[in-house]
Amino acid sequence: MSIVASAFAGGLLIGLSAALFLLLDGRIAGISGLVAGLARPAGEGAAGESWRTGLAFLAGLVLGPPVFALAAGGWPAMRIEASLPVLALAGLLVGFGTRLGSGCTSGHGVCGLARLSPRSAVAVAVFLASGMLTVALERVLA
Repeated sequence: MSIVASAFAGGLLIGLSAALFLLLDGRIAGISGLVAGLARPAGEGAAGESWRTGLAFLAGLVLGPPVFALAAGGWPAMRIEASLPVLALAGLLVGFGTRLGSGCTSGHGVCGLARLSPRSAVAVAVFLASGMLTVALERVLA
């Protein structure tokens, strides 16, 4: 499968899963919120929030790549050039940023933009600008 076809299929599946989550559960598919809900003590979640929903969504995220590899006959070619400490720092910064922004790329970028949310439009613009700035700085400093 070409990279364009796999990206298109992946985008369709993300959109389909977000739409189904909204239709069947009535909630926005924000991964950071669902995962954060797993870390809250019982009774401190938002109204209607279920840890089972977050756990099922997280299980789908973890099991999705192996299912794809089985269906596609192997893993796609990947190359990660960053070191483990850089990846860990980046992950922490993304997690901190999603808490500050009240959502992540899935919540704001997929669901929020589809709902024409001004807050999500600002959040996605900041995500993209931050990513471009980070890449530019990394290339200048490397």
